[in-house]
Amino acid sequence: MIRVRNLQKTYHTKHEEVEAVRDVSFEVADGEFYTLLGPSGCGKTTILRCIAGLERPDNGTISLNGATMFSVQEAINVPPEKRSIGMVFQSYAIWPHMSVFDNVAFPLRHSSSRFARSEVESRVRNVLEMVRLNGLEKRNGGELSGGQQQRLALARALVCEPKLLLLDEPLSNLDARLRGEMRLELCELQKRLRVTTLYVTHDQVEALSLSNRVAVVKAGRIAQLDNPRTVHQNPNDGFVAAFMGSMNMVSGTLTRNADSIWAMDTAIGKFHCAKSSDLRVGERALLTIQPVYVVVHETIQAGINVVPGTVVLSVFSGDYVDCQLRVGEYTLYARQHPSVEFREGQEVFIELPAAHCIAVTPDDSSIGANRESHGFGNDGSR
Repeated sequence: MIRVRNLQKTYHTKHEEVEAVRDVSFEVADGEFYTLLGPSGCGKTTILRCIAGLERPDNGTISLNGATMFSVQEAINVPPEKRSIGMVFQSYAIWPHMSVFDNVAFPLRHSSSRFARSEVESRVRNVLEMVRLNGLEKRNGGELSGGQQQRLALARALVCEPKLLLLDEPLSNLDARLRGEMRLELCELQKRLRVTTLYVTHDQVEALSLSNRVAVVKAGRIAQLDNPRTVHQNPNDGFVAAFMGSMNMVSGTLTRNADSIWAMDTAIGKFHCAKSSDLRVGERALLTIQPVYVVVHETIQAGINVVPGTVVLSVFSGDYVDCQLRVGEYTLYARQHPSVEFREGQEVFIELPAAHCIAVTPDDSSIGANRESHGFGNDGSR
């Protein structure tokens, strides 16, 4: 288990101080795949580097399996090479002039444990077979493809059998097809080895598909921590909702009717909804719903949570149709079945099912959300 308590890190430059990590605390259970997810500059990599011993925190404690790795109060700072941690960097950091075998053997040969030559050879061959690089032992690292280099970096991180595996955006340099393949391979390997893993990424798909739990990081703090499905479907504020994808967001005021049903009064209508726990009646809020849950009707529909609108754009993408819709001053997005066809300018009726509408706390970055076109999603579609 890894335990982080009250971690703080500030960078001092000539002109300013940057609080990269602000009083962050979390735990990662044995065998868990735990992801720090957030935009560039949010502090997620700094947290990872502090745990690895590559950055010295200003405050806090870090422990691994009950042993303290860092503590300001106890004046403890265990060197990186003694923390029993394997790490894969975003750039992979392999040696292009060295063979695949020598790249993987490097941490064993330079370890204070003094491994015998036979054990070095056995461990290297075993881990190369594990990542499907067996047969390439004599090839130089620089002669490998991007996916092979990623597997080589992973093999080198695993060869010392670390208690903790740290992965810093390991798939970001791969093309879309390879990224998908390596995501599946990494998921299978981690489950097979049961190695405790802390993963850093800005990619929502990676976080959702790989993790047991996801911590969304904003400005050096954890904004939300939960299982992937909950973080994706029930964001607790506007920042998380906006960051997790092409979420529809409409600003308004939270209300509650005589039947104790929560609702949002907005500029485009009143919508029944659920709410995040910290919102109260009369407060400003954001109504959120994912495009996949929005239903577009060609004929008028009776009932709640239905408003008239206009099709601005309809894009057939094979497995689905993405629609950009105009409702008053707001732009909404809907992902529909591929069999439906809409034309630009068509008048439609847009249903936001109450079961999938959630009112959340606004965030500065999400004010005015969906009043402009932000595109359809994170998968490269419009």
